[in-house]
Amino acid sequence: MILPPATLGMLGGGQLGRFFVIAAHEMGYRVAVLDPDPHSPAGRIADEHLVAAYDDNDALERLGTTCAAVTTEFENVPADTLAFLSKYVPVRPSAECVAVAQNREREKSFFRDGGFPVGPFAVIGSEADIDAVPDDLLPGVLKIARFGYDGKGQARVATRAEIKDAFHALKSERCVLERFLPLDLEVSVVLARTQDGEARCFPVAENRHKNGILDVSIVPARVDDRLRAEAEELALGVALHLGYVGVLGVEMFVSEGRLLLNEIAPRPHNSGHYTIDACVIDQFEQQVRALCGLRLGDARLHTPAVMVNLLGDVWHGNEPHWGRLFDDAGLKLHLYGKHHARPGRKMGHFTVLDEDAGRAVDRAYAARERIGIRD
Repeated sequence: MILPPATLGMLGGGQLGRFFVIAAHEMGYRVAVLDPDPHSPAGRIADEHLVAAYDDNDALERLGTTCAAVTTEFENVPADTLAFLSKYVPVRPSAECVAVAQNREREKSFFRDGGFPVGPFAVIGSEADIDAVPDDLLPGVLKIARFGYDGKGQARVATRAEIKDAFHALKSERCVLERFLPLDLEVSVVLARTQDGEARCFPVAENRHKNGILDVSIVPARVDDRLRAEAEELALGVALHLGYVGVLGVEMFVSEGRLLLNEIAPRPHNSGHYTIDACVIDQFEQQVRALCGLRLGDARLHTPAVMVNLLGDVWHGNEPHWGRLFDDAGLKLHLYGKHHARPGRKMGHFTVLDEDAGRAVDRAYAARERIGIRD
């Protein structure tokens, strides 16, 4: 076990890293953050902020020699960076796990080869691959294999000609073509798993996306007990098959009543932000616990909740009128301290808590409207 007041390392300085720093500080740990942005939200509150690139060997050596363990807050940290650090300290999740999650081709192949349910797909690496696409994969979505997130690096396609146009627009990078599926809804499971195999799932979240970015999460998800249990079992199976240690987000489609894996995130997940206010132990404390070899905390939901993302679009050039949210006594606002509000950038979120799940949904949507979020 790694106990306070040890120093923990965090690769990445965004909002997920910021919440990790807060959780670690409350538990008595120190935190060193490595992030190239001098104004990063996590770096600004860390005990030490190494302002350097993720492949800066001097910064990595300092992180490795001053920290008792290292984790990450986003999947696009180079796997080589994690492998380098693992020569010094425990790194959780491992470089191998992150390498699967940061590449959609590897990720989809991992699902398929592991016998997990996944929608039909094809790997596109050349025009010859496009010519060989089966008819039943169209219409579909072409997604870049690496560095695509929040709707970026993807295009809807209905014909082979459109695939070729999109492929060239993506600079002929390796891509994955996924068939459009009849979609009932989208759900996710955030779980934590330790080195000795202890694992706990947070309640299943029902998610709604807008322009490829998570908009609203409703917990508990409005699905039956069978589907809820299947979703948790599927997420735990993925973590076990990966040999995963840390917090993992597992996104799934519900298509014609059947669960299909969409993607995994080797870190706390946006759809798990409700845990900060609605669960006994939140996803960020679980991340600290899993990293440090501690027993996992109680992931139980104590109050139904609805989480609403706040994107830079809400600013409209001016700070939103937050008083319109604070009028709701059961609403918790979290702003991330980012310097510039850009359209599509995650700037914060709020969570509405209510013993009546349906009422929580109504109140959350009413609060969205009061600060100008329209569908």
